[in-house]
Amino acid sequence: MEEVWQSIPWKLILPLIVIQLLLMGIALIDIKRSHEVNGPKLVWVLIVLFISMLGPVLYFILGRRQS
Repeated sequence: MEEVWQSIPWKLILPLIVIQLLLMGIALIDIKRSHEVNGPKLVWVLIVLFISMLGPVLYFILGRRQS
């Protein structure tokens, strides 16, 4: 099992994980602070949490209400 962990190219994967967590956190904060979004907030929270990198991007493109 240790060989599997050592064979992972962490220098390439770690930045993607950090970007994913930042996008997810920013999207969740924006959903909480927004009074209205396009669609139910709970659905957007689930999309952001469970659809990896694409979920937060979809929220920022489709879910935010432009004032």
